Amino acid sequence: MPRSPELGVIQGLASSFSPEASLEMFRRICLIRYFELKVARELTAKRIHHPVYLSIGQEAVAAAISTVISGYKIFTQHRAHSVYLAFGGDPVKLIDELLERPTGCNTGKGGSAMIQDPNIGMIGYNGLIGENVPLAVGFALGSNQKAIAFFGDAAAEEDYVYSAMGFAATRKLPVLFVCEDNNLAILTPIHVRRSWEITDVVKALGIPAVDIADDPWLIAHHARKLCQNLPAFINCRTVRHYWHVGVGIDGPPEWDRLALMKQELKKLGLETEKIEKETMQYVENLWA
Repeated sequence: MPRSPELGVIQGLASSFSPEASLEMFRRICLIRYFELKVARELTAKRIHHPVYLSIGQEAVAAAISTVISGYKIFTQHRAHSVYLAFGGDPVKLIDELLERPTGCNTGKGGSAMIQDPNIGMIGYNGLIGENVPLAVGFALGSNQKAIAFFGDAAAEEDYVYSAMGFAATRKLPVLFVCEDNNLAILTPIHVRRSWEITDVVKALGIPAVDIADDPWLIAHHARKLCQNLPAFINCRTVRHYWHVGVGIDGPPEWDRLALMKQELKKLGLETEKIEKETMQYVENLWA
């Protein structure tokens, strides 16, 4: 299916959300964006000395989902700053982790890839691509509690991901699977790697699934709906603005969801400038 910022769009959906809900999603997206841009500057200035996996461009997925679900155990992979911040992780502890301090969210030993926070139920990444999917399924099986697994389109190509999802379907386990589909495995696009679509495979396993763009209202709408019938799967076509790791850039991004959301909020008559400025200052104060 072709990538597009309009994929799966539902006309008039944004206007069905309350102004408070729309602005809260925007606020969380801004927090992630400006936090990550500050991280990029610190990395460029060589004040961070280990690999960093930035969420710039992919903020809307975690921001939208975090506004409509709560109480889930969260299983993430290496690109998880966005999830940590959206679900309420302590940003100071994330800063400390990036600066290798013992007060970091993983005592300064995990770095960017392995962040976690038991206070928000977030389990850190351990290094095996896609491992969080079977871990989320195992947690749901053993505890009968809800879990959410965030992973990328490359992780979806690992065999144990689909076997775990198939098991979740068979046992009807309460897991929401979310693929942040940025079309890249490091720097290799999907069309080079495979000829099949993730959503088609998941549907064949008997799991309700949608394939949509990273429009926050669209994500929140489907997350709320699908969580009534778990397990379920959301494939979000999103855009990674920087390289897989670090601050390299190959060219302009396909689209910028933050800019698109600002346009939509303006159409709804909602003011964004104050939130953006306050968030930028908040992030600067955190790092100061």
